[in-house]
Amino acid sequence: MTLEVEPPEPPELEYVDPNEYEDATISADGADIDYRREELQEFLEEGAWEEAFEEWLVDTDLEERAYEIARDLDLFAGFDFFWDDFADRVGYHAPGIPEDWQAREYHPDLDTWGTVSSINAELTEFGQIVSEILKDEYIDWEAEYEPPEDLPDFD
Repeated sequence: MTLEVEPPEPPELEYVDPNEYEDATISADGADIDYRREELQEFLEEGAWEEAFEEWLVDTDLEERAYEIARDLDLFAGFDFFWDDFADRVGYHAPGIPEDWQAREYHPDLDTWGTVSSINAELTEFGQIVSEILKDEYIDWEAEYEPPEDLPDFD
């Protein structure tokens, strides 16, 4: 069963240090890093977001009710994408429903952990697809990171 819905608008990428996310470590030295959010924002608006959404729709297990909850909560606007020069990839942070959703009465139609888990997992999957499409089809720059010459040779 394919989810048949319109894509949400792409998120507005703002400066956030990705190291502040629990699920990402980008740079331990605190140097000024260009996360290239302006360029990534342009790519999202030029079609990367919609292309990724269409690809995600083909394989998502998310039911329409759960998708509508995610839309109601404006979770798609909470995505962040950033250039990770060290790993030569587009990093991302996917939004999600917090563990205390029951205590906070987070959404009136949110009633099971299964729905919460499904939404969170599918948002993570969508973020991965967006990241891959950005890297594979839109980015034409090379990573500038140069590893130190004194790294051990493991050959």
